Amino acid sequence: MKFSVSTYSYCRLIGSGEKTLPECIAFAKETGFDGVEFVEFDTPEGMTKKEYAKFLREECEKNGVEPVSYTIGADFLNGSDGDIDREIARLKEEVEVGAALGVKLMRHDATRGYEAENRGFKGFDDALPAIIRGCREVTEYAKTFGIRTMVENHGYFCQESTRVEKIVNGVQNDNFGLLVDIGNFMCADENPIEAVGRLAPYAFHVHAKDFHKKSGNAPFFCDGFFRTRGGTYLRGAIIGHGYVPVYQCLSTLVENGYNGYVTVEFEGMEDQKTGTQYGLNTLKKIFATL
Repeated sequence: MKFSVSTYSYCRLIGSGEKTLPECIAFAKETGFDGVEFVEFDTPEGMTKKEYAKFLREECEKNGVEPVSYTIGADFLNGSDGDIDREIARLKEEVEVGAALGVKLMRHDATRGYEAENRGFKGFDDALPAIIRGCREVTEYAKTFGIRTMVENHGYFCQESTRVEKIVNGVQNDNFGLLVDIGNFMCADENPIEAVGRLAPYAFHVHAKDFHKKSGNAPFFCDGFFRTRGGTYLRGAIIGHGYVPVYQCLSTLVENGYNGYVTVEFEGMEDQKTGTQYGLNTLKKIFATL
C-alpha cells in the first residue's frame, strides 16, 4: 500500500506563509509520503493554471513523489449561475489542469443541494438526473486524458453512502467511481463501518481521516467543533486518536480488493506537521498487520 497526503492537510502552513505549495511537496517526501493529492490551488501571478500545474508536476518528479489526484469543487445544480452546461465546460478545463499535473485521478463535488429559495418539494432523487449527466460528461472527457473521475461522500447533501452509490450506479461508466472518505460519513450521522462496507467495491481512492465526537443532546460550549447534519459535535483528530473505526474500515477496503493510495486528510487543531506525521505512522502500523 502507498500513502499520500492532501495539500488540504497543509492549509494553515500555506495560509500563514510558513510553507509554499512547492515546499509542501518536498515536506511530504521528508515526512515519508509516496504521493501528494492536490486540492484546487491559487495560481501565481504571470502563470496560467495549467502552467503552474506543470511546474508542480515537475516539483513532484524532482522530489520523488507521485502526483496522485486533483480535488476540485463542483455543483451541477447551482454552479456557474445554475447553468449545467457552463459548469460541465468549467470542469473539463479542470480536467486539463489535472492532466498537466500528471494525475490519474480527479475528484469533483456533485452539488451542495438545492438553495432554500429553490428547494420546494425536491430532495436528493430529484437532483440525480443533473448530477448523473454532469458526472458522465466530465468522466467521458477525462477518459481521453487517462484520468479517472470520482465523487466523494462530502458536503452534507451527497454525504451518505446510499446517495453516492446511486450516483455511481447512475453514471454507469467504468471510468467513474468513488473517493471513499472513511471519516466523512459521520458528518451525515452514518456509521462508517456500514458505509465503507457498502461502498468498498466502488472505491477508486481513499481518504483516511478521524474525528473526535461529542453528543448534541445537551448544551455544548467547547470551541473548535462543528455540528453534523443531525446535531452531533465533531472535531478533526489525528488518525487513530478519534472515534472513526480506522482499522476496520481499511481492512474492509483491502478485503474488497482495494490496493490504491490511502491519503491522509488531516483536519485537526494540532500542528499540521505533527498531525500528518502521526497519521502516517498510524497507517503504516495498521497496514503492517493486514
